[in-house]
Amino acid sequence: MRNNHQERLAFLNRVVSKEIQHLQFSSGRVFNQPLDVERAATLANDEAFAGKVEAFASRFCRLQDTVGDKLLPVWLQALGEKRGAVVDNLDKAEKLGMLEPADRWLAIRQIRNQMVHEYIESAHLLADALNEAHDYQETIISFANAMLVDAQKRGYYN
Repeated sequence: MRNNHQERLAFLNRVVSKEIQHLQFSSGRVFNQPLDVERAATLANDEAFAGKVEAFASRFCRLQDTVGDKLLPVWLQALGEKRGAVVDNLDKAEKLGMLEPADRWLAIRQIRNQMVHEYIESAHLLADALNEAHDYQETIISFANAMLVDAQKRGYYN
């Protein structure tokens, strides 16, 4: 019989796998050529490109939220660890070898906020935030996969 953690981890495995696939698809559409300030400045006049950027930013944020706010706490509970504030959970994940370093996650969160809020003011800030998000995409994916593989190896889900 499966317990609550096992059911939740199995569910999150399915969700995170789809979110990773969707993010990678969007990333390929936005970063199929270099994203510089000039290209970012075209967002106001290029609805198709703006939609691609919006999809990338949304999917990046969604995956980060799912991994940090849902998967990490459930994974820690399944291990018998006490859940805490996000920073404390990230520190535990770092100590358990799932994330290096934990403060990088906080930097990613700042980039997330820049993508969501700063783009209206500055094409330069948006280009920088999008490129940084693209660079950190694999960090989020690796963190998610490390926890999911660990949970599967421990028999928490199939």
